[in-house]
Amino acid sequence: MAIKSTVTALAAAVSLTTAFTVQAESDLTQVTVGHLVALDMAPLFVGVESGCFEEQGLAVDTRFFANPGDNNAALAGGSLDFNINPFTLPFFAANSGVPIRVVSAAGGWGVMEVIAQGEYELSSMEDLKEHVASGGDKLTVAVLQGDTLELIMVTELERVGLSTDDVEFIYFDDLLAMVEAFRSGGVDILSHIKPYTSEMVEQGGATMITNNAQAWADKAPNTVVSTLQSTLDEKPELVESYLKGMLCAAEIINTDVDKALSLLQGGNYFRVSDSVLKQAFASAPSPISFTPDIESVQYVVDELSMLGYISDDTSAEDIFRTDMIETLEK
Repeated sequence: MAIKSTVTALAAAVSLTTAFTVQAESDLTQVTVGHLVALDMAPLFVGVESGCFEEQGLAVDTRFFANPGDNNAALAGGSLDFNINPFTLPFFAANSGVPIRVVSAAGGWGVMEVIAQGEYELSSMEDLKEHVASGGDKLTVAVLQGDTLELIMVTELERVGLSTDDVEFIYFDDLLAMVEAFRSGGVDILSHIKPYTSEMVEQGGATMITNNAQAWADKAPNTVVSTLQSTLDEKPELVESYLKGMLCAAEIINTDVDKALSLLQGGNYFRVSDSVLKQAFASAPSPISFTPDIESVQYVVDELSMLGYISDDTSAEDIFRTDMIETLEK
């Protein structure tokens, strides 16, 4: 009888625990976030794996997009609550009349890097200028058209007195395909993102020429967290909860990177070794935070306008709504 009573009690306890868990999960607000594969997605991934978002009452569903344009279209169409995309994409949306608003940087600085095949021995844009001046082969550069990955090359070429005619831009629409093209030797220079550039440098003999911190500002973003204006208007508490979850995740990465690496293994998010990932975090110019340098964004937007990608009647202030994250980070 004693054994039977104990089993009954245990069964009842398990039943109550299960019921509580189901109830707790049902109390969470479902949130869907579109993302790419850059290092500054790490706060999103760590937030999911650590429970940071659940602490804020959110059940976050992540959806991978290989193409930033598709990610933007999904947010514009209402199938996502937030997305993480290059900061240029909301300006393209604005040109189409879609009110996408940036609420914070995604989390990470110096994430964009331009790397070259090791055989060219280029370690700066100045080295590239010397290569061009010496009459060397015209080098091919893998970029995404109209994206920050193109704009960083435009900016840095101008800085050293070169033009886009001095190299050959090869346009891709898939971030991972760009990496494979560089890995296989199909292109000479790759404008891309950590940790994939980190892997090419650490294990493939590539050299880093420049990054977005050097090109624009220490806190020039690579990607940003965006939502629709309607979400900001109707669900400000949802936006705040999401940002608090990101801040929680950033604290883990900034203070205990080994714990963060362990959490990231749970989802195999980046598909690079822990050593490469750790180096990518360590080489950032500043700890992870989320308030971007708006002046650097405006500089790039002006470049976009000059290239004819967007009209010149949309400014960074029209798109960026960072007052909430600025308050939370104080």
